[in-house]
Amino acid sequence: MTHALRFTEEDLRRLAGARSFERGLGYLSAVSQLEIGDETINATVDGSDAYEVELAEDKDCGLTGWCDCPYGQEGNFCKHCVAVGLVVLGQADSVPQQRSAAASRTRLLDGWLESRTREELLALVREQLVDDRDLRRRLELRAAAAGEDTGIVRERVLSLLDTRPFARYGYVEYADAHAYGRQAAEAVTALRALTASGRSAVAMEVAREALRALGRTYGEIDDSDGLVGQVATGLAEARLEACRTARPDPVETAEWLVPYLLDEANDAIGIDLFDYREVLGDPGLARARALGVAAWRANPKGWAEKHLMERLLKAGGDSVDALVEVHAADLAPDGRTHLVIARELEAAGREGEALEWAERGLRETVSEWGPDDDLVAFVCERYERAGRPADVVAVRRDLLRARPSLAAYRHLRTAARAAGVWEGAERTGALEVLKAVSNPKKGRWYDGSPLVDALIDDNDLQAAWQAATDGYADQRQWLALADRIRDRQPADAVAVYLRWIEPLRKQTGDHTYERLAELLLSARACHRALGTEGEFAAYLAALRADQKRKRKLMAILDQHGL
Repeated sequence: MTHALRFTEEDLRRLAGARSFERGLGYLSAVSQLEIGDETINATVDGSDAYEVELAEDKDCGLTGWCDCPYGQEGNFCKHCVAVGLVVLGQADSVPQQRSAAASRTRLLDGWLESRTREELLALVREQLVDDRDLRRRLELRAAAAGEDTGIVRERVLSLLDTRPFARYGYVEYADAHAYGRQAAEAVTALRALTASGRSAVAMEVAREALRALGRTYGEIDDSDGLVGQVATGLAEARLEACRTARPDPVETAEWLVPYLLDEANDAIGIDLFDYREVLGDPGLARARALGVAAWRANPKGWAEKHLMERLLKAGGDSVDALVEVHAADLAPDGRTHLVIARELEAAGREGEALEWAERGLRETVSEWGPDDDLVAFVCERYERAGRPADVVAVRRDLLRARPSLAAYRHLRTAARAAGVWEGAERTGALEVLKAVSNPKKGRWYDGSPLVDALIDDNDLQAAWQAATDGYADQRQWLALADRIRDRQPADAVAVYLRWIEPLRKQTGDHTYERLAELLLSARACHRALGTEGEFAAYLAALRADQKRKRKLMAILDQHGL
């Protein structure tokens, strides 16, 4: 039984947020190849590329959306999803009929397939295999996994991990990484099928080669979405499953595992020594420990060697002092290692020694950016528990001087207020620190001066405006100030908006047009507050006349009532 739509325009706005929803309005005409099924809606939306969109309706979970644009692949309900949803809502009356037609087509296809003979179905599959190389590779691999020819399985698995067909310039770019990841995932399926069919020893050896192959090429893949990393994890898990079934020699396993863990090329593949404890047993763990200790003594500053030693010691139940010895052999200049030691000692119930190590980390920091933030937080939390607020203020003050920023200023403000010493000399001194590093003549800041950010954060808008006027603010800060003062000082605010509209006249692109519309809306609000709507209307008319060839801009201005 078909059903009407279960979502509304308000659902789209809620899922996407106001910004993405407004942007989606500009893509209604870009929606094509719309297919409305019983539970899903599929379409293509033309943007900077042709993006595939799928909306799914669930009576319990509501509407969900997926899009293969970069923003959508991060799990967001993007503007392309909004556009498809709005197009479907625009034809809501016909949706039940469209769904009924889709269900009829499905039943027709199912019935037709069921009526074919075995020979006819084989002919159909073979016809597809001629044109679809990807399907052919997948079926060849499944056939090999079900058969006895180990060589074919190995060759097929390694071919699935070969990046060369996807590397246009010796590198698998973001646009091709998803297709590569889907292909490589078939290797994981095949390895698990081998184990399930009783050939775990074969799966174990082929998985080892597969891990080596992917480790060599992973650095040449733009895996921003993490899909290939998931394949790597799947390969590692498939090998571990095969080992648990095949029960290989534990010493030989250790002699493979330790060098593998120490090879930096394998950093992206998350194999943990702990996972192999059952496979290694006591003999394997002893061999792994001997190899790990030798590697660490040869290179005590190596990250991989230190990490392996930490895992070995924890697996063996060694004392915390052994862990401290490993970490103390190579102390990071920003105190991060001191913090690791402090946490290990605290977990062992040695709180006094833990704080001593943390305080030592603060004293011994030689990084120009000061101590690690987590180390500072660790010390301050312990001081607070011990009723030492003045010491918290001192630590936060030192951090602000070492790394002047809005975050450091906020932390000092919170600590000083708790100690009752913020207003007066403490705040004045903190602002002087920020002013010293915010001097526009020195050009030491790249994302606005921390002085203006701090004054805005304090809601000291008069002082912030003066600092901006003195040259301490960038565009972001000027606009933030204008937004904050426009109700009380609309004349000052509108001057800021109009100043930043001018350079946008010479630029193109959807983002620029949306930004221009936002600034115009803000400027209009200021003119309304000033009672000078006519002046804004004349300005807007002149802008539209000057920019009339930019049809997309005109459409966006129309959408915003400008």
